[in-house]
Amino acid sequence: MLSLSIATPLPKPSLPLPKSGFAGIQLNQTCLVPPLRVRPRTAYRSAGAPASSVVMMAKKDEELKEIRGLTTDEINEQVVDLKGELFMLRLQKSVRNEFKSSEFRRMRKKIARMLTVKREREVEEGINKRLSRKLDRQWKKSIVVRPPPSLIKLREEEAAEEAEKSA
Repeated sequence: MLSLSIATPLPKPSLPLPKSGFAGIQLNQTCLVPPLRVRPRTAYRSAGAPASSVVMMAKKDEELKEIRGLTTDEINEQVVDLKGELFMLRLQKSVRNEFKSSEFRRMRKKIARMLTVKREREVEEGINKRLSRKLDRQWKKSIVVRPPPSLIKLREEEAAEEAEKSA
């Protein structure tokens, strides 16, 4: 049983106000709140299905193994390609074309994982944070702008269609 009583005095004004008998608010209310029932997470899954987080962790571990198997130059190339793909997604969004909004998060996370592996390697080599940022700035300046792989594929498909039409 919950009982609530609030009595708050009025602030004393600097100017004189007419006197009244009202001294505050008093609430007496009884409210019965039933206890919350929280079902365990296992109740939401089907009987034989494993937890979804376990499956996701395995996929992430596989992806990290693949990334760690790449050389630093290959990681840099893939980061540039993924950033180009991210740019293409932003363009599709701005012109209101169809796109998967989940791709934004997936690409950003993949880029972050690659950059994390790259930074781990720098730490192993003994490169401090300041030098790492300096090298990163130099690397960004040296990037040659090129179309992302999806745009190259799209152009090849369009060229194939035109070749079929002209033949």
